[in-house]
Amino acid sequence: MFQYARNLARLLTIARVLARHDALFPLEHLRVAKPAVWLAKAISRRNAPGRPGQKLAAAFVELGPSFIKLGQALSTRADLLGDEVAADLSNLQDDLPPFPFEEVQRVISEEMDQPLEALYSQFDPTPVAAASIAQVHFALTTPDENGVVDEVAVKVLRPGVEEAFHKDIALLQWLARMAEYTQPWLRRMKPVETVRAFEESVTIEMDLRFEAAAACEIAENFAGDETFRVPGVDWRRTGRRVMTQERVRGMSTDERDALIAAGIDPMEVVRNAANTFFNMVFRDGFFHADMHPGNMFVQADGTLVAVDFGIMGRIDRKTRRHLGEMLMGFLTGNYRRAAEVHFEAGWIPADKSVEQFTQACRSIAEPIMGKPLNEISVARLLGQLFQVTETFQMQAQPQLLLLQKSMLVTEGVGRTLDPNVNMWELSRPLVEAWMVDNLGPQAKLMDGMEKLSSTVEKLPRILDAADHVFGGADKGGFRLHPDSIKAMRGSRISVFTLAPWILAAVLGVLLLLD
Repeated sequence: MFQYARNLARLLTIARVLARHDALFPLEHLRVAKPAVWLAKAISRRNAPGRPGQKLAAAFVELGPSFIKLGQALSTRADLLGDEVAADLSNLQDDLPPFPFEEVQRVISEEMDQPLEALYSQFDPTPVAAASIAQVHFALTTPDENGVVDEVAVKVLRPGVEEAFHKDIALLQWLARMAEYTQPWLRRMKPVETVRAFEESVTIEMDLRFEAAAACEIAENFAGDETFRVPGVDWRRTGRRVMTQERVRGMSTDERDALIAAGIDPMEVVRNAANTFFNMVFRDGFFHADMHPGNMFVQADGTLVAVDFGIMGRIDRKTRRHLGEMLMGFLTGNYRRAAEVHFEAGWIPADKSVEQFTQACRSIAEPIMGKPLNEISVARLLGQLFQVTETFQMQAQPQLLLLQKSMLVTEGVGRTLDPNVNMWELSRPLVEAWMVDNLGPQAKLMDGMEKLSSTVEKLPRILDAADHVFGGADKGGFRLHPDSIKAMRGSRISVFTLAPWILAAVLGVLLLLD
């Protein structure tokens, strides 16, 4: 009861802020907590300017760090909110007033168990960035045993953010459960599972050791790549609430004029960005999910450098294959194949019509693929596909939604640098090579060999189990649990019913032993 009352009180506060910004439509759409919505409307004036998504973004900023992160997560859910609202939320600025330098000193000394001065010889008290989860300061490390001093960027977790987030996530879980219970039509969109995934994502983001590990994993994946790199992590000065990383110097990827002035070809930057993103997604299955210009820099030699690995996405090999086949179906106009992949992947229930879904795929793709090459957006294609699949009861795929948003951001960078090129066309040799390796006959043969190898690996366990069973028979027969005997009697299963199955099992084991 206490938890219910606390959630209701917090919900009323949230509803009042939403009402003040004329942004109550998400709660109205969910049709939950109607008394709180009605009361918020009654006691709040609504005169905020702008589009609905802009109003909602402003309300989330006022509500604080948890809701800024929620807004960023919802920007991937055009299927829930529509294209315009999702686009406005994707522009939500994760920019908050900095917390005092005294707090920075306290967090670092507590986390690293030594004073800030013992770790850094210089530390700029003015942050270069202050976001909802953490803020960043530039510093110089203390000299090592060789007298070397490194320029670093130090990320420090915002005090109190963990406690505030866990209180808000409890409310969101409560709302999601209520929505699923009272609105069956919402279950397809998995609100409870979506909130759980959001909780996991932000919990990981609030442990800076995970971000440091993600940076190291991406660095390993791109070892030897001369077009892209990740700044090194200083693990000696990194903990749960503090991360120290090599300082990056370079131009932002949206500074086209500065790049040209530095003698860097913008088209080459677009090609490198496209290749990097493609390799992250399809080669490695582990991608940076927030590659906006503030997190991507170009060094003087044209090398791309990424920072801020708090939001990452993973896609397993099977899903990558399905995604690749689906996109190839769209790009070649084979809409039947694009539709079939959805059924093979289990994204759409088997009782739905493949023919009707093929028609839906065509209706989405033709207007997009019929445009001039430089205007074709794969991200928009995926976004519209995820929306139209509501008719076919497609289950929400959080990682694919995150991928679609990341594609949209990456395409936006490409168009800013050179609006006359299509970044995926620049990566065509890479894309074609991947398709041959992963979608061709040789790849299918390798898949078959992997399955056979997996089966062979299981044989010793099967034989051990069989030996155990027959060993038990030699020592006095099979011993069944009393509950099993009772169940068999109750279901009237006779020995004559079981005999064929026992015989088949015995023959199977004997054949394996032969």
